[in-house]
Amino acid sequence: ARLLHGGNKWLRRAIKAILILFFLNVIFVFFEWSREIAVSLITGAMLAVENVLLDVVDYLPDLLVIIVVVLVARFVVHLLKLVFDGISARRISIPGFYPEWSRTSYNLVRIMVIALTVIIVFPYLPGSSSPAFQGVSIFLGVLLSLGSTSAVANVVAGIVITYTRAFKIGDRVKISNTEGDVIERSAFVTRIRTPKNVEVSIPNASVLSNHIINFSAQAKQAGLTLHTSVTIGYDVPWARVHELLLQAADQTERIEKEPAPYVLQTALNDFYVEYELNATTREPGLKQRTYSDLHANILNAFAEAGVEILSPHYEARRDGSALAVPSSDG
Repeated sequence: ARLLHGGNKWLRRAIKAILILFFLNVIFVFFEWSREIAVSLITGAMLAVENVLLDVVDYLPDLLVIIVVVLVARFVVHLLKLVFDGISARRISIPGFYPEWSRTSYNLVRIMVIALTVIIVFPYLPGSSSPAFQGVSIFLGVLLSLGSTSAVANVVAGIVITYTRAFKIGDRVKISNTEGDVIERSAFVTRIRTPKNVEVSIPNASVLSNHIINFSAQAKQAGLTLHTSVTIGYDVPWARVHELLLQAADQTERIEKEPAPYVLQTALNDFYVEYELNATTREPGLKQRTYSDLHANILNAFAEAGVEILSPHYEARRDGSALAVPSSDG
């Protein structure tokens, strides 16, 4: 249908051109001084049409080769798309080939098929052997090579990131100083939405050159371990501190019961002991909210028990002053 519609459109244009030519010829024939122009106009038009028709007839075999090659390439690309879509939807399973590789692999294979098609078709294009055509091709190649250095680096980095399976769409990651959820991974950039709902675009080359922390990789199976530290004076028994910290973890939402939270003594400083609470969550996307709730519960637990939380810059004079815990009214 598209072929017939296009042919009809060009046929109308040709008829219009012929009518205009006949109209000009009739006008020129009315005057003696312009009759030679009319004859030369018709002769030139007929000669041009004859040359075009002869060239078209001579080019038909090459055109047929181009059409066949393009149709075969299009069929191959369509077949590849069906296969990789099936892998992405997990309808097709290939051992050692992960579904998240399907999109990148399809794009790479499609580019290879298109490049091979262009190489095969190029000698059959009209004027491909002329010096002007070859000069333009070389100029465009040099221009693309010089102007696309960073773009090529980003594309290559994106391919490496895909096949190393550093992260997937939806994972909570930290790349350099940016932490958030991966919302898109294109050929050139990786887009991350931060907990503040800010979208950050990071070039793939920068992603590859920085270390990547993936909080979601093991969250569903083994869980993500959250940890926070408090500093308590030597006058408080360590068992009591363990009890209060574990109590705070038990009261915090999104903290898993299994594996159970645990406490470590990480340092014996000059004026206080440093304790580290470790607890597991399976919701890395709510890590900041979980930390906030956990800290609030720690403050409440120690305040209710009347235990001071000392910090490296805390100073106290033991002269009967009040304890550094919130009052029951607050």
